Amino acid sequence: MANQQELIRQAFQGQADLEQADVKEAIQTTLEQLDRGEIRVAEKVGGEWKTNAWIKEAILLFFRTAKMETIEVGPFEFFDKVPLKKNLEAQKVRVVPPGTARFGSFLEPGCVLMPGYVNIGAYVGANSMVDTWATVGSCAQIGEGVHLSGGVGIGGVLEPPSANPVIIEDGAFVGSRCIVVEGCQVGTEAVLGANVVLTASTPIVDVTGSEPKISKGKVPPRAVVIPGTMPKEFPAGTFGTPCALLIGYRKESTDRKTSLNSVLREFALSV
Repeated sequence: MANQQELIRQAFQGQADLEQADVKEAIQTTLEQLDRGEIRVAEKVGGEWKTNAWIKEAILLFFRTAKMETIEVGPFEFFDKVPLKKNLEAQKVRVVPPGTARFGSFLEPGCVLMPGYVNIGAYVGANSMVDTWATVGSCAQIGEGVHLSGGVGIGGVLEPPSANPVIIEDGAFVGSRCIVVEGCQVGTEAVLGANVVLTASTPIVDVTGSEPKISKGKVPPRAVVIPGTMPKEFPAGTFGTPCALLIGYRKESTDRKTSLNSVLREFALSV
């Protein structure tokens, strides 16, 4: 593995020829390991997420070296560099037509992919749902038991290789048409109501106390978040700009489904 990583780094920095047999093998081996879930772009170490930049470098090198080819799936035809995942039945993954998962992504057993999309480098945990027209961008990390509702957009973060991907932790619920991009993190069992937009610069305003508390980039575990606006001064006047409002916390419960249904009723959330 150490030699594999070193070859990838040298090739990415232009210190090794991409036509070398050992470089090609290192790139292909890395993608196959990603596809089998043996390695992943980011992993939790000591309670903090660590990004494996060399794996992203391998994906970028794969794009540079792979050849375009026609892919035929029944009556459908595609023309691309990246094939689709195979052997879904053996992996115990349900994919509903025309749901698409690319080679180099990994879905744990019990996942359901409706007519949505999972891009290369992404990881989706066991028993998670990628609902209709939801997209999981390149290298995004989705935990176990997560529900990505219809039309959710989980952004991809490939460059720079050191940048953290979008991370949705175990048991989180992401409501319809939410957008989470630019390496934002959604904590364990958090709930995002419909249409929440999270970017690296989006203010996340905790309004549960007597004074607002503003943070960016991370939604705390079990937090309940809805879309909101904040006033901002411009030369032409004062206008509302998007923010996310943290309005409460999901109660701890051993029954996640019951807990989720309760919080949706309690906070009257649109999902």
